[in-house]
Amino acid sequence: MDGQGRPGQALAVLLCLGMTAALALGCLHCDPNFSEKFSFYRHHLNLKSWWVGDIPVSGVLLSEWSQNTMKELHLAIPAEITHQKLEQVAGAVYQKMDQLYQGKMYFPGYFPNELRAIFREQVRLIQNAIIESRIDCQRHCGIYQYETISCINCTDSHIVCFGYYCKTSAQWRSAVQGLLSYIHTWHKQDVGTRIIPAFLSHTIKCLEPQHLIHLTLENASECLTQH
Repeated sequence: MDGQGRPGQALAVLLCLGMTAALALGCLHCDPNFSEKFSFYRHHLNLKSWWVGDIPVSGVLLSEWSQNTMKELHLAIPAEITHQKLEQVAGAVYQKMDQLYQGKMYFPGYFPNELRAIFREQVRLIQNAIIESRIDCQRHCGIYQYETISCINCTDSHIVCFGYYCKTSAQWRSAVQGLLSYIHTWHKQDVGTRIIPAFLSHTIKCLEPQHLIHLTLENASECLTQH
């Protein structure tokens, strides 16, 4: 459809305003079991290594887990994760941590290295979970909203996005009209309550519908992360 490219290009500048990196502590700490789990992990470090030098190194890794998570995500979109995906990520991390702690004494350097590996895997899982939710939006046509939890303060939030999965010209016109109506209402709202519809990228290329139609998790990572 000839008209599909023009709305995305015309609104690109406005929509890019919403694609700023979020400053947050992380995401996993919003899970209700995080404090209990990581308190246990910190308090049982002295049983996990023959080498006393591993204990303080591992302790720092655990104590700074949340702060370092956001530093490594490098997201160009707000760190908002659905409750379901947060539960899945937390379960995967706790399972790996519990398995690590079930082992006996380890040789020097092994334990902190394993913690770093679990941390890196956790970052990847969180990043993918947030990106997947944005990609799921393309399966809708027009304005769509899904519930999330904010990694900034662990409060309930929601993402308003715009899906490009419109199969007919009539659906596309309706979707664009809905977007324009949303923006019109948005301008009347207080600045503090405004939510700009989220798109799948902060770049012009990925905002173009012909690219979004074929967007996948693999190629979206380049658009939605900052390197």
